[in-house]
Amino acid sequence: MRPTATVVPPRPVLFAALALTALVTGTAAGAEPAPVVREGHGRDTGAARTPAAAARTALAAPVPDLADAGRGYPRQQVLAPDPVDPADRSIRLGLTPYHGIAPRLNALQRLGDRVSVEIAGRSAGGHRLFLVTVTAPETPAQTRAQERMRDRIENAPTRAAEDVSLKAAYKTPVFFNANIHGDEWEGTDASLKLIERLATANDARTRELLAHSRLYFDITANPDGRVAGTRANANGFDLNRDFVTASQPEVRAMRQIEIDKQPAVMLDLHGYVNGTLVEPATPPHGENYEYDLFLKNTYADALGMESAVNGLGHTPAGDGVQPVQIPFRDQSEGWDDWPPVFTPQYAAFHGTVAAHTVEIPMTVNGTAYDTFPVTELRRRSAINVAVAGAAMNAALTYAQQHRASLLADQIEVFRRGAAGAAQVPVSAQTVPGVPGIGPEDVYTTTFPRAYVLPAGPTGTATARLVDHLLANGVRVSRAGTAFRLGGRSYPKGSYVVDMHQPERGLANALLADGRDISDKVSVMYDISGWSLGRLWGARVEAVRTGSLSGLPVRRVRAAAAVGSVATRGDLRLRLDDPRALAALNSLLAQGVPAHLTGAAAVLPASARPRAAQAARTYDVAFEASDAASGPALRRPLRIAAAVTPGELFALREMGFDVTPVSTEILNAGFDWSRTDVLFVSAGLDRTALTATARAALDGFLSAHGLVGRGTAGAALGRLSVRAVQGSADANGVVRVVNWGPVTAGAPDYGFVYAPVWFTDLGPGVRVEQTYAPGNPLLSGHWRALSDGSGGPGAAAGQASVVSGPRAVLFGTEPLFRDHPKGEFAQVGRALFTVGAARGGSVEESG
Repeated sequence: MRPTATVVPPRPVLFAALALTALVTGTAAGAEPAPVVREGHGRDTGAARTPAAAARTALAAPVPDLADAGRGYPRQQVLAPDPVDPADRSIRLGLTPYHGIAPRLNALQRLGDRVSVEIAGRSAGGHRLFLVTVTAPETPAQTRAQERMRDRIENAPTRAAEDVSLKAAYKTPVFFNANIHGDEWEGTDASLKLIERLATANDARTRELLAHSRLYFDITANPDGRVAGTRANANGFDLNRDFVTASQPEVRAMRQIEIDKQPAVMLDLHGYVNGTLVEPATPPHGENYEYDLFLKNTYADALGMESAVNGLGHTPAGDGVQPVQIPFRDQSEGWDDWPPVFTPQYAAFHGTVAAHTVEIPMTVNGTAYDTFPVTELRRRSAINVAVAGAAMNAALTYAQQHRASLLADQIEVFRRGAAGAAQVPVSAQTVPGVPGIGPEDVYTTTFPRAYVLPAGPTGTATARLVDHLLANGVRVSRAGTAFRLGGRSYPKGSYVVDMHQPERGLANALLADGRDISDKVSVMYDISGWSLGRLWGARVEAVRTGSLSGLPVRRVRAAAAVGSVATRGDLRLRLDDPRALAALNSLLAQGVPAHLTGAAAVLPASARPRAAQAARTYDVAFEASDAASGPALRRPLRIAAAVTPGELFALREMGFDVTPVSTEILNAGFDWSRTDVLFVSAGLDRTALTATARAALDGFLSAHGLVGRGTAGAALGRLSVRAVQGSADANGVVRVVNWGPVTAGAPDYGFVYAPVWFTDLGPGVRVEQTYAPGNPLLSGHWRALSDGSGGPGAAAGQASVVSGPRAVLFGTEPLFRDHPKGEFAQVGRALFTVGAARGGSVEESG
């Protein structure tokens, strides 16, 4: 166990301090900080009301190519102004509103030839995402040379390590990411101030820095939230939880910056923790990192930031600012870097060897924003801008002073991956200068020799996963003929991920099962299991041994299309993938009739031309089928949904016509006449409804269908079951057994967060799925409660999905944060199944 620094009271888990001064709250200025739950931890519990337009933007948004080596630097442009928004929540804090950023960037470009501005994409709400580069000018030839060196570092690391000219000429990339949480504003203003200083300073240190570095600034990673004063973007997503899935355009833009620019150092600027929190983090540490190289640099860089921030002279007594805390040094658990859903942890897989979340100290959001005087809010924001600026300047100092070793360590990250070299466990010997390293900090894994994604019936899911791997910079090859590997035979068209590659850590983080870490720590920061290999519907096999030499494979840039249409007869579309549901809903919207037949939809032969277009659009296969029978589908289902933002987005991704509802909306009066099915998981409490609203809800449910998730869905009482909730923060990948038609053909794995199971099943209730016997947890963190209840043993063998007349209830999280794609179809089929009620879009036929 590492020692606890004297500046932070000893405690077993991280306590974030509320930045409340004696002036405002009456609390003694030097009092011990109050413990709070880390902001953003856990599940969404409110009903989402995000606009459909934001989902359409996110699903369609392209990612610009930021690696354009055909132009030199600066890359300047005159940015068109944004409409003035007097309601922008930044204004009350005395900070730069979003509409003020473009004029400010135009002015900064006019200061000289060091500042470039590019558009890295658009947010879900349609705002531009500004990427600023600050560096000494480069000719196009010099920029091309820099790109060749960057490519050599990643793809030929052994040669790069021996290249003397590269070490002399390569510019160290440093990345500052600001405002990823929209109501944590000040990183944007600190970035603008730093850019202005760098644009004009003529001292030797600045000239040397810019001659040997490229500094990248994502000015506001979440402009939707900046304007609205919300943590999330316009789709309701916490962007700092989306890097495994990359469902949102802002995250795809950040991902592209990290891939194309390959920063050695990065800061992700957040708030608010008092004293300022600077990573590295507590255990558990992600097992797929080259953590010895990461910890060496991240800890040393953090010490410099600590000195710079504390050196500003703020004190608890004077202005309510506590000293800096470094979780790795000062805490035992509670602020971990286990999952790569966070920006710095994701960056580590692309060669960033010093990556930090920096939490600035003085709270100005939430209740403080609404209740504190403007003068106090602006005092706090000014402190926060100064703190962020001090941390950024310290990171530049570290990058400048350790340029050679940062480059060497980045090259070594990629070399180990390409060579298939073993990881180096952290210890006092392997990471000298970092105090308190203990066995609790050692997390490594054994990488397989390869992963194979066999060609076969999961073609749509396999293609999506391959394209996702490629978008993350992972190398994938495809077999031109059948082959054998690791004692198994694979058909032509199978994909191979060679794990001797620079991005092996990320490939393994995405594809591997993960680990059950329930016995390692008592509490986790966020999700603990996320395997795309188990949750995205594709078949993925780890090959532990065998040679890849001579395999008939060729590297691909995109997955091969699998969409097809049978040339004769009626057409059968298996409803086993979200893209299949989207294709079906698109065809229904065009007036194409269909019939539900088991876990598939059957279309008439006359629909072949439109099916062909859907096959191309959604990459799905329409097979030949006999004549249709079963319920007839007339149009897309109309769903009223009291669900989380991730679930609402997933429903829209599958093409359903969704109207968000909540307790508040129903109490205000809701017209049920245009609804076929109700989906409830969050934000609808029947006991809080008015008598009129409750009667209207009950009247609807007496004749229409319900799909529910968790205790909120079960509480509506449509099925005779008892919903039992396990540990509230338990989460991960679980083994399940599928029994019923709703889950037919679904993966044998699911995702849970605060898992629920159903007992005391009454008449007419059918078990669709159960948690596996024994310990159902494959990977993640799931402990029993203090009284022994609520653990995975209690859930083993219990019903996780149940159905009955006009109702299906889920105890798993099949749409969690738009992530477990392989489970989406269960929800889609459940909606169509219960949609057979009177007045729905489904009628019995045949």
